[in-house]
Amino acid sequence: MGLFDRLRGEDDDRVVFLGIDGVPLDLVEDHPEVFENLTDIAETGSGGRLESIVPPESSACWPSLTTGVNPGETGVYGFQDREVDSYETYVPLGRHVQATRLWDRVTDAGRDATVLNVPVTFPPSTRIQRMASGFLSPDLESATSDESLRETLDGFDYKIDVNAKLGHDDDKTEFIEDAHATLDARYEAFDHYLAEDDWDLFFGVFMSTDRVNHFLFGDYATDGEYAEEFLEFYRTLDEYIGAIRDSLDDDTTLVVASDHGFTRLEWEVNCNQFLADEGWLSYEDDDHDSLTDIDDEARAYSLIPGRFYLNVEGREPNGVVPEDEYEATREELIDDLESLTGPDGRQVCKRIVKGEDAFDGAHDDIAPDLVVIPADGFDLKSGFSGKEAVFTEGPRNGMHKFENSLLYATDPDLDLADANLFDVTPTVLDLLDVDAEAEFDGESLLS
Repeated sequence: MGLFDRLRGEDDDRVVFLGIDGVPLDLVEDHPEVFENLTDIAETGSGGRLESIVPPESSACWPSLTTGVNPGETGVYGFQDREVDSYETYVPLGRHVQATRLWDRVTDAGRDATVLNVPVTFPPSTRIQRMASGFLSPDLESATSDESLRETLDGFDYKIDVNAKLGHDDDKTEFIEDAHATLDARYEAFDHYLAEDDWDLFFGVFMSTDRVNHFLFGDYATDGEYAEEFLEFYRTLDEYIGAIRDSLDDDTTLVVASDHGFTRLEWEVNCNQFLADEGWLSYEDDDHDSLTDIDDEARAYSLIPGRFYLNVEGREPNGVVPEDEYEATREELIDDLESLTGPDGRQVCKRIVKGEDAFDGAHDDIAPDLVVIPADGFDLKSGFSGKEAVFTEGPRNGMHKFENSLLYATDPDLDLADANLFDVTPTVLDLLDVDAEAEFDGESLLS
C-alpha cells in the first residue's frame, strides 16, 4: 500500500479474506493458465482442498464458515428452514444466525472489520466498522450500514447480485454481460476500501462465481457453446485476485476460499415427488404448494437441498411416526433412498448422513433426520407443487458439490490436510492473533 501503509501506526497482522462462492478446486488446478495468480499463491504460499459442510448450500455454508460451527449452532440449515413446532417455513437471513460471527469477535477484540457482500448477513451490522450485506438483501439502500458506504457503492454501480433470471434465456449473452458488470463493480468496491487502509480484517465475497457456475458449468464440462466465455470470466476474476494480492503489505495475509464446490448438473431430482410416489408423502388436496399442505398421513417430507424429515409424533404438529418406531422408519427411508436410480441407471444418493452425525448444538431441534449427498449430476430439489415426475430438466446446468471447495493463502504455514469449512474462522482469528476464547467445530490451520 505504498507510502501510506498502516496509517494508524500499528504493527498488528491483518487479514484480507476473499470468498469466491462455489469455485471448485479442480477447476483451478486444471487451468493454471487461467488462474495464474491463484496458482502462484499455491506455489509460494498454501493451497488445497477444503471440505464443505452438510448440506453444501450457500445459505448454510456461509454462516458456518464465518462462525466456525455447524448448523446445529448457527440455526441455519439451508435456503428454507422450518419453524420449531410448526410446518411454517422461512428464508433464513443474517438475523437468524445464532452463533457469533468472525467479524464480531474481531470487533470485540478492539480491531476493525470491513465486511462486503457476504451471503446471509442481512440486515447489515452497524456495530462493526462497515458492512454491505450480500445475497438475499432486498436493495443497496437497506443492505448498507451507513450513508457514506451506500453512496460510495452506488457510485461504482455496485449490485448485490447477478440477475439470475437472465441465465434462463437460451441466449446467455446478457447474463454473461451482467455477471461481468457485477464482478467489475465488486472489485472496484473492494479495491476502494482496501486502499482506505483502516481495517484489520477485510472480508469480501464474490458471489457472481456461483451464478456463472449454475448456468455455464455444463458448457465448460462438455466444451459447449459458452465454454470459452466461462473461462474468460474466471480469467478476469483471477486477475482481480492478483491485483488485490499485489496491493497488500507484508503484514497482511490474503486468504481466498470457496464455500462449496461445483459440478455438472444433468437431472433435477424432485424429492417430494419421489416421496409421494413411494407413499411417504401425501397432501390435504390437489392445490398444494407448501409444507403446510401435507396431510395427517404423511410420514416424511423434504426441504432443499436434500434434507429429509420424518413426521414424528410429539415433534411435528401432526406427526404420525411413533417415537418408538423412529429408527426403524428412518432405516426404511434410507433403504428407499438408496434404491433411487436416475434415468441413466446410476444411483442418485452418493452418501446419506444421519442428522445427529452432522448437527449438534442449541438449535438442532429443526435439524433434518437425513441429508443426502447426491452423486454428480443429480441436483436435489424439494418443491411441493408443479412437478409430476421425479426427474426433470431446467435452465441450470451446474450444481453444488460437497467435496471440492478450496482454500488458498499467501501464508505458507497453513496445513490443509483434512481441512474443512469450520477451520476458516479459527484460522483467520489465529492469523490476526485474536484469542476468541470460544469452542469451534474446526481448528486453526496454522502449523
